Amino acid sequence: MIREQQPALSLFSIGMIALGALSAIYRDFAYNWQPVPAFYPGRGALAVACGLFMVIAGLALLFRATVAIASRAVILFLLVWLCLKIPALIVAPQIEAVWLGIGEIAMLFAGGLVIFARFSGLEQSSFFQRFTGASGLRIAHILFGLAVIPVGLSHLFYVKITASLVPSWLPFRVGFAYLTGVGQIACGLGILFLVLPRLAAYIETAMLAIFAFLVWGPDTWFAAAPKMVGSPVGPRFPLTAFFITWIIAAASLLVADSLTNERSVTDKASKQRTTNDSAGRYA
Repeated sequence: MIREQQPALSLFSIGMIALGALSAIYRDFAYNWQPVPAFYPGRGALAVACGLFMVIAGLALLFRATVAIASRAVILFLLVWLCLKIPALIVAPQIEAVWLGIGEIAMLFAGGLVIFARFSGLEQSSFFQRFTGASGLRIAHILFGLAVIPVGLSHLFYVKITASLVPSWLPFRVGFAYLTGVGQIACGLGILFLVLPRLAAYIETAMLAIFAFLVWGPDTWFAAAPKMVGSPVGPRFPLTAFFITWIIAAASLLVADSLTNERSVTDKASKQRTTNDSAGRYA
């Protein structure tokens, strides 16, 4: 299983390591993506500790000997991360940007749940078994499908902002904003209702990869002025945005690969049952 999901798992790990390194270097959390309340003293130390955890956990996901314990630690970390978005949702559920924020982290959490379902080794646990194996993967797929929809809707609600992030050398920037928004909604619905779900997940992965490099690529890391109006000057914000998009894309790829693998496992099991039945009839 590690070989089957190695590319997606490696990309997810790289994203974890990079985001963790940024937190440790800047002694802070990932802006609005990690809305840890302001408290002093100790906030900087906590940010460094969380950053180092992400680096260590990301490395541990890459090795067979440590992937099980790493997957358990990562899913708890991502659950806490997701819960950081709940206060804003309670205060302002009518604002689509709030749903965008929770959708992005829910997509990330769904990728972590795929890793947990496949590698945690807790299939025999009376409580955790529902989150492992095929049942755990199905929960991850449903959550991911639901989470993509508000992310796509944000492109339509905030079309001017979205269009402003499209590189200026591309034509029809507003058209791209609408196209990507509708495309993400369609991908979410496809995954949710199992309408070509693997294709939908791969298309979502491709779109996120394009967003990462076209919107937050290396040219923005060294730009004199921030690309997004109101964002801080300097490389930290675009680097954070790049690796957040990177790790969400990796989560999408994990979902896509798990849909492929799940179908493959089902087909193998069906063939094995057919073979056994035939052998029984002719025995």
